[in-house]
Amino acid sequence: MTISERLFRIMEEKNISMSELSRLTGISRHTIFDWHKKNTNPGSDKIMAICRALEITPEQLLTGEGIDDVTELKPITERAYDDRTDAKLLKDYHGMQEDQKKRLLAYVEALKKIESLEDLK
Repeated sequence: MTISERLFRIMEEKNISMSELSRLTGISRHTIFDWHKKNTNPGSDKIMAICRALEITPEQLLTGEGIDDVTELKPITERAYDDRTDAKLLKDYHGMQEDQKKRLLAYVEALKKIESLEDLK
C-alpha cells in the first residue's frame, strides 16, 4: 500500500474529508486532491502536519506499522486528546464488537435526526 493510499484509508476510517484535512493541516485542498487523484505521495514537509491531524505516528503513515496489518486502526491513546471524555469514548468504541459499533452509530444517527427535527420547530 502506498503512503497516499494509506492516508486516504485512514481519513476514511476516521471520517475526515479532504476539506477537513486541509483545515486541520493548512495544506491546500487542491494539493490533497492531487494526492488522491494522481495517487502521489505527500512530501516530507507535509508528513508531520498530516500525522498530527490524523493522530498517528509518522512510522504508521510511512510504513503501515499497526495500520496495514489490521482491519481497523488501533485505539487512540488519551494523550491525543485534551478532552478526556472524547478519549474515553473512542477507547470504548474501539473496544466494542462490530455489531455493537453498528448499533451505537445507528443510535448516534437517530439522535442527530431528532435534533434536526427539533431545530425545525
